[in-house]
Amino acid sequence: MGDQMQFIVEKLNQEPFRKNYNLISFDSLESVQLLQLLSDVLGEIDPKHAVDIREELPEQTAKRMLSLLGILKYKPPGSVSDLSAFRQGLVTGSKPVIHPLLHWLLQRTSELKKRAYLARFLVKLEVPAEFLQDDTVADINKQYEELMEAFKNLHKEYEQLKISGLSTAEIRRDISAMEEEKDQLVKRVERLKKRVETVQNHQRMLEIARQLRLEKEREESLAQQKQEQKSQLFHAEQRLQRAQLQLKEMQDAVADSKPESLMKKLEEEINFNSYLVTEKMPRELESKKASVYLVQKVAAEPAMTQSDLTALQREINEVNAQMNQLIEKRMMKYEPTDSKFSMYRQQASIISRKKEAKAEELQAAKEEMSRLERQVQQRSSQAHELEGSEILTEDEFKQYVNKLRSKNTLYKKKRLEIAEITAECGILQRTEELLKQRHEAIQQQLQAIEEKKGISGYSYTQEELERVSAVKSEMDEMKGQTLDNMSEMVKKLNAVVAEKKASLAPVIKELRQLRQKCQELTQECDEKKMQYDSCAAGLESNRSALEQEVKGLLEECAQEESNYRYIHCMKRTLEVQLQRAKEEMKACVSPDPQERRKAIREQYTRMILEQENLGKKLREKQKVVRESHGPNMKQRKMWQDFEQLMECKRECFQKQQNQAAIGQVIQEGGKDRLVL
Repeated sequence: MGDQMQFIVEKLNQEPFRKNYNLISFDSLESVQLLQLLSDVLGEIDPKHAVDIREELPEQTAKRMLSLLGILKYKPPGSVSDLSAFRQGLVTGSKPVIHPLLHWLLQRTSELKKRAYLARFLVKLEVPAEFLQDDTVADINKQYEELMEAFKNLHKEYEQLKISGLSTAEIRRDISAMEEEKDQLVKRVERLKKRVETVQNHQRMLEIARQLRLEKEREESLAQQKQEQKSQLFHAEQRLQRAQLQLKEMQDAVADSKPESLMKKLEEEINFNSYLVTEKMPRELESKKASVYLVQKVAAEPAMTQSDLTALQREINEVNAQMNQLIEKRMMKYEPTDSKFSMYRQQASIISRKKEAKAEELQAAKEEMSRLERQVQQRSSQAHELEGSEILTEDEFKQYVNKLRSKNTLYKKKRLEIAEITAECGILQRTEELLKQRHEAIQQQLQAIEEKKGISGYSYTQEELERVSAVKSEMDEMKGQTLDNMSEMVKKLNAVVAEKKASLAPVIKELRQLRQKCQELTQECDEKKMQYDSCAAGLESNRSALEQEVKGLLEECAQEESNYRYIHCMKRTLEVQLQRAKEEMKACVSPDPQERRKAIREQYTRMILEQENLGKKLREKQKVVRESHGPNMKQRKMWQDFEQLMECKRECFQKQQNQAAIGQVIQEGGKDRLVL
């Protein structure tokens, strides 16, 4: 129990509570203070419970705490029979109930915070079964359950991402690798710059290359725009074809239809709609209104207990029994002449029910048909967006199948050709392998002949020289071609530059006039700017003076506000102290001994008496110890002397035994000598 209290005090003295308790002050807390402390701890776990218990009734406080403890899955110590005692102790603020609860809460605060957060979204609201029979309530409840499952999945993904997040070490390694790549690229660019600087007119050539690159990029963008416009044109043509096809279908439908068939369809549709409006919809509306009225009536009534529910169930059973009895009496009173009417009534009710069922089926079929039409339209639009073509008709599909068959035959022919080519390729590969083997054999013979003649490596050197000369000639041809291309490019660029200069000549003339006008406007702008600067300097000086004045007034206002708040806090402190003093005086003057016992003076008086009695007992114990100290010390000295004496006797006894054993060994040795 002491370790438990010590742990509670340590946790309460830390963040975020900062209570500055010790064991004595914590143990001397009243029941109301303990309940407030428990409410603060629960408020730290769930912010909704951070309330002042003086502002709510004790029953509300107990109900609120018990509901949160149920969510946090707290199990009180003891058996099931102790639950009522636990609830009673929680209401009264009993220490044997509050202390273990605080210890349990402070041990696992972070875990309980997470559980309380999840409980806000995962504690399912229980809806009665009779309310779920309503379609709207059932749909909302289903949507609520789906959202709850989605929240569970998202929370699991969030926890997994927290666990599997990238560490800072990996990010630093990536950054260092990217910096190394950047340094390598910078060095590579510098090397390329050094290589280019050795070429003559490299600046001009770089400028020409830059212009060429810009023109190529522009050409690519124009080609892309052209492709986009082609695709847009193709889509527009497809839409036009679809619209023409729809127009043709509608025209065919109008041409084939007759006025009699159209009138018949319209009459059927009007009859069906009138049945829905006059018979079916009003009944459904009345049933919905009745159910809404019942739900509102149930919601307006106060909360019902189990006894109220049993009484209502009993009344329902009694009413059902009375209804059954009345039905039986009515059936017994029926006359034979009424049996025909009852049969007709039954047939009429059966027909009306069938009519309602068929109407509902027709309505459902229409809704399903409209849904399928929307789905077909959506799928067709998706297919058109993905493939750029519309859904094929029957004739188009036949043409597509015929085309596919022709392609299949062509595919089979090509496949046979590929098989023949593959067989021929295998023969050629085998021929190549044989030729390579013969070449290697000839090379070996040639090397042997060269070694015999003393000119080994001659053929290899000759082949290398021929290969190098061929490569050199290719490089020379490439260089010449490159120089020719560059010269042609320079000529073209010079021609383009000349054309641009000729086209820019009138623009340059206009630019000179505009430059002269710009100089005049610049002079005028400088003069205006000087006037603006002088005016702004004066306004800035006035503004700084006003800012200093406002700053001083704000500081003065803040000082006055802090003084007001300090005085207000002191006033509230004094009011609280005065209230406590009044309560103390009231408790002291009260004739009720229970109230008088709650007074602080009485409590401290009891504590002082307890401490005085404890001190008196301790002084008596000290007196007894002092009186028995001398004889006890003498007795201890005598026992020590007795212990030393016994130790000496033990050592003497051991020495005597050792000497006796040595003498026995000597005697046995003398006897052995005499025998010999």
